[in-house]
Amino acid sequence: MYFSTKIIKNVLNTSIMKWGKGSCECYPKYKVLSRYCMQKHSSDNIFIDFHGNWPETEKSVFLNEMRVLPNFLSNEEEAQLLDEVEPYLKRLRYEFDHWDDAIHGYRETERKHWYPHNRKTIQRISDVAFNGQIMSYIHILDLDEKGVIKPHVDSTRYCGDTIAGMSLLSNSVMRLIRTDEKKYQQNKTSEDVDSSYRNQPKPSTINNFYADILLPRLSLYIMSHSARYNFTHEILANENSQFKGEKILKTRRISIICRNEP
Repeated sequence: MYFSTKIIKNVLNTSIMKWGKGSCECYPKYKVLSRYCMQKHSSDNIFIDFHGNWPETEKSVFLNEMRVLPNFLSNEEEAQLLDEVEPYLKRLRYEFDHWDDAIHGYRETERKHWYPHNRKTIQRISDVAFNGQIMSYIHILDLDEKGVIKPHVDSTRYCGDTIAGMSLLSNSVMRLIRTDEKKYQQNKTSEDVDSSYRNQPKPSTINNFYADILLPRLSLYIMSHSARYNFTHEILANENSQFKGEKILKTRRISIICRNEP
């Protein structure tokens, strides 16, 4: 556990180093992290903190379907993405009343056409997480420091079984709580199935199992299949944001999210 904690601190320290337009620093000694965190069925996955009594089979599947790739972006790539999306985001105001009450303190947009250097970054996500096939419009979600994403389950009626998101500007903690898989199963027509765009069950951590996921700045998370629709997912507010006993401060956070077709 000492090894894992040390690596986590190194990742977070790397993430908060200053960056500037046109600057780029390389951190070769951290490249091993990408290989480390992608090891399948690792019992010491440093970016996932399991809580409760997980069935071993389900835990093994979860490790395959909820992955975090640290330092997916360089500081220069982050700056280039921000240069492209910030001018538009700044014209929007933060909303604290989402139409389905799932997100508070946010502003968002979609983008189809990217500058060539950023298009290469988007293509890298497509290749790593989707075998080269993603929806043409990319979701950009800007979450205020006091903003939260409440527990919800997405429906694959409107997008596919995988989402992948880059974390810009801030570290954060995502929580996934096991929920009623029969009610939220995908691609079914039964009247018992809730087919809303985004469902908001009331998950409980009491007598249940769940996982906290550390999302370092510059990382990419890939969430697919059962990790998407057998669990609620949320971004924890600062008063609850901690990982393995360590406080994780979420400042303003921009996530750039890719999805595949239904």
